[in-house]
Amino acid sequence: MTQIAPPTRVWTRRGVGVLGALGLVFSLAACSTENDSTADGSGLTPVSLQLQWVAQAQFSGYYAALDQGFFEDEGLDVTLVEGGPDIVPQDVLAAGDVDYAVAWVPKVLGSIEQGAPITNVAQIYERSATTQISFVDQDITTAADLDGKSVGSWGYGNEWELFAGMQQAGVELADITLIQQAFDMNGFLSGDIDAAQAMTYNEYAQVLETVNPATGKLYQPEELNVINWNDEGTAMLQDAIWSSSERLESDAEFGETTVRFLKAVVRGWAFAKDNPEEAASIVAAAGSTLGESHQLWMTNEVNKVIWPSTNGVGYIDQTAWDQTVEIALGTRNESGATIITTDPPDNAFTNEFISQALEELESDGFDTKDPGFTPITVELREGGN
Repeated sequence: MTQIAPPTRVWTRRGVGVLGALGLVFSLAACSTENDSTADGSGLTPVSLQLQWVAQAQFSGYYAALDQGFFEDEGLDVTLVEGGPDIVPQDVLAAGDVDYAVAWVPKVLGSIEQGAPITNVAQIYERSATTQISFVDQDITTAADLDGKSVGSWGYGNEWELFAGMQQAGVELADITLIQQAFDMNGFLSGDIDAAQAMTYNEYAQVLETVNPATGKLYQPEELNVINWNDEGTAMLQDAIWSSSERLESDAEFGETTVRFLKAVVRGWAFAKDNPEEAASIVAAAGSTLGESHQLWMTNEVNKVIWPSTNGVGYIDQTAWDQTVEIALGTRNESGATIITTDPPDNAFTNEFISQALEELESDGFDTKDPGFTPITVELREGGN
């Protein structure tokens, strides 16, 4: 049964709305089953996308695509459905309550093995944004240095890159003190955690937005060591767009809708790349509670894990997929379990729809790779304000 935490906000180009759990299920079920062009009376095809979390710049490309009319350009009336602590995007999708969902690949691999009939149609994040950070006096620069340290992890499926990096370095879970880390940096800043989990676009910035009591100034990057799992070779694929395997395979009209949807999404992420300040403002207008400088930082850091794109934004790289699957099969957690026990089915991902979307965009002269991408410099302020 799909878990929906009432109330849940949905965002359309017409604005934000709040729906109770029952109303959300009925309204989104309608979006999933009525895909003809007159379903909502606008001449546009209704489409719903479940996000992983509440409005923030982690999803700036989707909000930008909505705000700038890119979905409408493709004949789509898109509703963005915010996530929350009790919402598992792939479960909402598998239940048929939305058309698409954003979720991390390793988390969904476990759901697929448990029977969720869903397929990755676009790998938006090419690189991992997960890191393990520590203060320089701890002398932790690689996974091997975690031996004997107190190590924070959020759990809930966010721990696998850390565990894989340790395993690769010969550090067993028994060799560290594993701490259940809250979704903030308080334990790290108080000294209870030597090496804390941090996304480049969020928790890392939270530290840099905090005043160092020893200096009276904000913490600086040179005061921190960062273990980057891309460098360690244990990065796993993160934000991807998923949809129903059965609908993709049997409904040609839905396949065409998927291509149009992905074209607009890629344009949205390109807009966020080229206009990070405006993209951050769009997300703020959608109801994000994050501060101005933090929101811009997040936009910029998310751009870094997307751009430059090797094969075009959304294209699923076989080598990166295979690495994620290998880690999911071979890395054990504190209870001895792995994410999956067998290889995922062949339809766990497909490049069919994103390839067509990229081809159509490129035929119109649109740059889907931007090999010369250069991020901006963002100055964080105390509290991210």
